[in-house]
Amino acid sequence: MRHSCRVKKLSKPADQRRALLRSLTTELIRNGRINTTLVRAKVIRAEVDRMITLAKDGSLSARRQALGYLYDKELVHALFEQAPSRYGNRSGGYTRIFHTVPRRGDNAEMAIIELV
Repeated sequence: MRHSCRVKKLSKPADQRRALLRSLTTELIRNGRINTTLVRAKVIRAEVDRMITLAKDGSLSARRQALGYLYDKELVHALFEQAPSRYGNRSGGYTRIFHTVPRRGDNAEMAIIELV
């Protein structure tokens, strides 16, 4: 039973799932928009919101937490410089998900996730 199980498994072991979420989060923050499956987009939305909330806080502890999660050190510094001015008056909902056409090979639901 998956009663009150909050984590989407994404059909991967825990270490692969964690690495996938870290890489997708890093690429979304770097590029501003990525194309992925709908389920992955919904899962990384929470991770990106957490990173932007840390960047809005701007403390040393928050910066170290973001450095431990994201793969690119320069990206973390750029995020911490831009996030307070870009998202200062917004209290959440930093991403937007668009549904696109299904993938040709396996008909998986695809989506574009972008930063607002």
